[in-house]
Amino acid sequence: MSHAPSTEPIPSNAVDWPDLQRKADFTAWLTALAPSHGLEINSLRSASTDASFRRYFRIDSPHGSRIIMDAPPEQEDCRPFATVAELMHAAQVKVPQVLAWDQTQGFMLLTDMGVQTMLQGIHRDDPHANQSSYLQAIEALIAWQVASRPGVLPIYDEALLRQEIELFPAWYLQQHRGVAVEGELRRTLDTAFDHIIRENLSWPSVYVHRDFMPRNLMVPWGGSAAKPCDIRIGVLDFQDAVYGPITYDIASLMRDAFLSWEEDFCLDITIRYWEKARKASLPVGDDFGEFYRGVEWMGLQRHLKVAGIFARLTLRDGKPQYLADTPRFINYIRSTCARYRELKPLLRLVERVEGIEVVNGYSFGPLQTPS
Repeated sequence: MSHAPSTEPIPSNAVDWPDLQRKADFTAWLTALAPSHGLEINSLRSASTDASFRRYFRIDSPHGSRIIMDAPPEQEDCRPFATVAELMHAAQVKVPQVLAWDQTQGFMLLTDMGVQTMLQGIHRDDPHANQSSYLQAIEALIAWQVASRPGVLPIYDEALLRQEIELFPAWYLQQHRGVAVEGELRRTLDTAFDHIIRENLSWPSVYVHRDFMPRNLMVPWGGSAAKPCDIRIGVLDFQDAVYGPITYDIASLMRDAFLSWEEDFCLDITIRYWEKARKASLPVGDDFGEFYRGVEWMGLQRHLKVAGIFARLTLRDGKPQYLADTPRFINYIRSTCARYRELKPLLRLVERVEGIEVVNGYSFGPLQTPS
């Protein structure tokens, strides 16, 4: 018996459309697409949003639910998403499949990766209960890195690293904290940033996801007799992938923007990654201590960047919920800076900005607010 797709209109309360023209364009696109994919138009509902301008909807079909990406082309470019999805699929990494794509309007129909992220299933009070999930994440990461080839993805070079790390003084210090980024403070930042970028660029390059963390990983779905369980963890939000330092994605995984672990658990998972990566002939070096230092310095660069991004999301884009995680970033930044002599001036700067009292701390004098 054939299953005819629903031709009923989209329910008026299914999705919020601030732009009526975009709503009309979307309705026309979905109505034309529905017959060939068996889409139940009246089942359309919101799936999720993220820190970008992209939105995601879920819709039913005889083949299971599907995901629709709404990415306004004047603000989002879907081409990197499609390119990286193909690369990851070829590397045997579980990612959404692109079923249909209106490149001009920024609408994309995708396979559905499920509803539960790895983050939602995390046991926060028992780190080692999560070991199996993290080992699955490592398997996916290594498969992705083994497939690396130069000249395919944008290079994560000094210019990009510097552009990202400058988000910290521009948005977190100056815009969010009201600190004037000038004089001795600016010189301290420049010196620290030079050290950080030089250390990070000293590591060999592989494919880098750039947000490889539990929030963007999907747990395997259960399956049935007709649809056996896929044991691989799924990967989302990969459109910003680059070719850069091998230390980046494991730093993202273990120094999460939304989740913190004690160092013993971070060490345990990082060592397991390092051992598997070496067996896969990935360029992680023969000295775990050196590799862990590289991961820490890469994590520092990332957290300075993310602190700036989250301040920008609050002040420019009206998304204040992200700054709630600021204490996590400051703790990451302080703990890494405290380990290394070259980073002690940056540690004192951050502590002073945050109003953290330090006995015999480095002093900049009074912090000046911009005039």
